[in-house]
Amino acid sequence: MARKYFGTDGIRGRSNVGAMTPEMSMKVGQAAGTHFLRGGHRHRVVIGKDTRLSGYMIENALVAGFTSVGMDVVQFGPIPTPAVALLTRSMRADLGVMISASHNPYEDNGIKLFGPDGFKLSDADELAIEALLDAPLALADAADVGRARRIEDSRGRYIHAVKASVPEHIRFDGLHVVLDCANGAAYQVAPTAIWELGAKLTSIGIEPNGKNINHKVGSTHIATLQETVVAAGADIGIALDGDADRLIVVDEHGRVVDGDQIMALLGGAMNRSGKLTGGGIVATVMSNLGLERYLETQDLRLIRAKVGDRYVLEAMRKYGINFGGEQSGHMIMLDHATTGDGTIAALQVLTELVASGKTASEVLHLFDPVPQLLKNVRFSGGKPLDNPDVQAVIAKAEGELAGNGRLVIRPSGTEPVIRVMAEGDDAAQVERIVDGICDAVRAAAS
Repeated sequence: MARKYFGTDGIRGRSNVGAMTPEMSMKVGQAAGTHFLRGGHRHRVVIGKDTRLSGYMIENALVAGFTSVGMDVVQFGPIPTPAVALLTRSMRADLGVMISASHNPYEDNGIKLFGPDGFKLSDADELAIEALLDAPLALADAADVGRARRIEDSRGRYIHAVKASVPEHIRFDGLHVVLDCANGAAYQVAPTAIWELGAKLTSIGIEPNGKNINHKVGSTHIATLQETVVAAGADIGIALDGDADRLIVVDEHGRVVDGDQIMALLGGAMNRSGKLTGGGIVATVMSNLGLERYLETQDLRLIRAKVGDRYVLEAMRKYGINFGGEQSGHMIMLDHATTGDGTIAALQVLTELVASGKTASEVLHLFDPVPQLLKNVRFSGGKPLDNPDVQAVIAKAEGELAGNGRLVIRPSGTEPVIRVMAEGDDAAQVERIVDGICDAVRAAAS
């Protein structure tokens, strides 16, 4: 069934437009609350947010929606997405909500929902909530309206939990870490956790003002982090995104390390220590072929899922694998968290740096990526991938890459764009194939 409101990671859009108005946010609270009114106990929802200006507006609208159907609300204030997932489960809540548009600019916002187990909602739950959004709902009687309260120790609870992911004998003394919090949800918790474990810390992106989240900082804008690492002579740089569920790393030379290299490092370390389950890791169709080849040398398999950390998680649970991630920096470590957690992943990277006694450039370059090229083709309507000429070009390209490369073509889930990615050992061949398919898609869409 087609989705009307939910995308691959909750509901997202421009603030005060469409799905991100106060009216719509209140309806989301009413619909989600109604869907999770199960059993005779007093029902509870917990709400966190990042640092966007519109978070105040959306939070209050959600509180009105949830309380109007009889749910009590606990508000955390600014806190990472994985903290909401963790506290949903530990506080025995029926539902968790994170107000964030992740790495998007401040003008956007979004609503992410977690079930009582701390995992993101299933497709079935989201479709059920969508159906309720367009239906008349029964509101609570006056005596049953929910209450709202704010708690102040949520950040401390989360800091304690992420530090517990590091072995007790490990300290970060002697490491100089540059940490970029994107002026986002982790601006307080991530620096505290790393500092308490002993690192010398230089922090940037920790002065949110409601409008500067992800602005020239964070995992999608890493130039400032690169410059700071090199200028400070630091050992490593870590960049989180706006809601701190993913990270990108910079080595001591200022070179970027993406999620594929991080997965190679952490997956290999877990395997050697006997902590990796399922005989491999889960990544998406976008992860580099070089990662797959590296894992094969470690007698590990790579299971590929659709793009989106929720699909990575589904595959992990299906195959009994406790570690997976995305090239973009989502790292899901089921031994410690139920969703991607940039702070926990950062602590694991720092742990491997300490344990190895090597530099970041040595530890985080375990394979040479295969040449990979991704281009986007915007179209105004229709289904260009169904065009016979486009299909013929794609079939020819697949035959050409067979055995020594990959081709991934998919429509975006959030905008009218076709994403064309190819990779292989011959960079010139990869570029020619991508350009040929893009030209065919443009011709079909014109």
